Amino acid sequence: MARFMMTRTLVGIAALSLVAGCMEGINPLAKKDDGATTVSGAQTSRRVERDVEAPDVFQVSEKGLWDGRPSLGGVWVAHPDVKEPERVIIRNESNGSFVIGALFRRERTNPGPRIEVSSDAAEALGMLAGAPADITVTALRREETAGDETVAVTADPAPAEIAAPGDVETTPLDPIEAASAAIDAPSPAAPVAPTPAPAQSPLSKPYVQIGIFSIQANANRTAEQMRNLGLETEVNQSSIKGKTFWRVVVGPAMTAADRAETLSKVKAAGFADAYSVKD
Repeated sequence: MARFMMTRTLVGIAALSLVAGCMEGINPLAKKDDGATTVSGAQTSRRVERDVEAPDVFQVSEKGLWDGRPSLGGVWVAHPDVKEPERVIIRNESNGSFVIGALFRRERTNPGPRIEVSSDAAEALGMLAGAPADITVTALRREETAGDETVAVTADPAPAEIAAPGDVETTPLDPIEAASAAIDAPSPAAPVAPTPAPAQSPLSKPYVQIGIFSIQANANRTAEQMRNLGLETEVNQSSIKGKTFWRVVVGPAMTAADRAETLSKVKAAGFADAYSVKD
């Protein structure tokens, strides 16, 4: 018993020595000679992506028509002069409505307006079935701009006065209790390993766009349909001039063969107008 008590006493003395050593290593808060607190500012820069209209890529202003039938693929229009699928802004000039959607090549030419409008696009633009409307379709491009922002870093205020050691009120510490508390204290939790970042695809266009929807429920329903096929699917919300829309994309594919297989599954599910996109 005496040997056990001696051991605990020695542990307690060692703990007190450690506390004293730490106290001796404390430096008062550094401040300027005049007592002023140091404030520093950091200038940071971040990249902001936005949509810009690109009429030099594609733009038409013609009559457009929705034939009244429901159509797959979300918000889109089709025109016979299109060479490559594009992301576009579609405006109904008669009422000022607009929506972001996809532009495809119209393979078949029927009598009437050359711009074919999907049912979702017609709903967003306020178009009536069988009633032609003045439509402007303009290509969009992603543009990166640098946005600067200043972040001020302020030091903690220095204390008015640091009390001398003789003026500090202390409470005697039982060395055995202090050592026991140190021994019984729980070990710190092990750090959680960070989640690895997703692999980057080497393809310039690793995603397959299913459609652009003006109604979120339709986008979510389409995304769920894709997930049921075993495809990794995202629903991305965007807006332009206060108009919100949702894009449904599948991917990213790591190889061209994977992307081709994904595109085949998507088209077999009824989305014949799906195409590959950058993001």
